Amino acid sequence: MRSAGVRLRRKLVLLVLVLLGLVGLALAWSWSPMRDWLDVNGVVAAIRHAGESFGPAAAVAGLTLALVLAVPLIFLTLVAVAAYGPLAGSVYVLAGALMSAAVSYGVGRLLGREVVERLAGPRVNQLSRRLARRGLLAVVAVRLVPVAPFAVVNMAAGASHLRLQHLLLGTAIGIVPATLGVALFLDQIQAALRSPTPWTWALVALTVGLIGGGAWLLRRWMRRVE
Repeated sequence: MRSAGVRLRRKLVLLVLVLLGLVGLALAWSWSPMRDWLDVNGVVAAIRHAGESFGPAAAVAGLTLALVLAVPLIFLTLVAVAAYGPLAGSVYVLAGALMSAAVSYGVGRLLGREVVERLAGPRVNQLSRRLARRGLLAVVAVRLVPVAPFAVVNMAAGASHLRLQHLLLGTAIGIVPATLGVALFLDQIQAALRSPTPWTWALVALTVGLIGGGAWLLRRWMRRVE
């Protein structure tokens, strides 16, 4: 019995460390010198070369690995569409997103499901089960309003009672609007990134406002579920 408790505590510590690591990576890709590695032209050239040399499977595998390592989904969508075109790029992004969601979900389930069930208490378990009953809607909402890094959401889903099929279907539904937006307006987005204008900053402010408003609505919905 004691050894089981020690094993659970070790799983809990490892789960927390992995989640903190993913959050740290997500912040580093945006705010540390690591963001220089995400040069759009360089990444586009690299994944285009990989796709030409090893085929679509290599492109999807690269996108999957990058998403597991918390590289921002919107950045990968941009470079994939720029490298492979609107149709193929969108398909590769969707495939990579679903594969990385399954991988991170599996890690979360391995490390966190037993921890949540046995250490989190009845209240948290009850909330987890209630959210699981509305799992598809919850995932779509989180994907439409990215309140947390993609990989972190996937791991948290694995640690909860959410079903894998709800995570995958909700992910597919939720990321389609942003993916189509990038595919349709790639030239305008690239021009705005090269030469920002007041309209660019206004659009950024609007996007941040929408994310903040969506997060507030999602929080209210979760309170109602609870």
